[in-house]
Amino acid sequence: MSEQPAKKEVKIAFPENLRGGVYANNLFVAHTREEFILDFMMVMPPVGSVTARVITSPGHMKRMVSALTENMKKYEDKFGKLTEAAEPAKPTMGFHTPE
Repeated sequence: MSEQPAKKEVKIAFPENLRGGVYANNLFVAHTREEFILDFMMVMPPVGSVTARVITSPGHMKRMVSALTENMKKYEDKFGKLTEAAEPAKPTMGFHTPE
């Protein structure tokens, strides 16, 4: 009969400067073969700024998407279905063209 390996506990440090979190109302996602880059932004026209950047591997990104999907379902089960916010209007270059 083999013994189960003891589970290792990982202690996570939470730096004081991160405890308040940051607000983001926009997200830019880019990727290379080796990594995903997520730039979280606070945009209040006419300016915006990046509030956080997360760089992760494709495997970790897949797990994050799964965790977000699972938690969105739990949220909607508890509070009701969410509708996606409308995409912001595309900026113009000082003139309008007919559509």
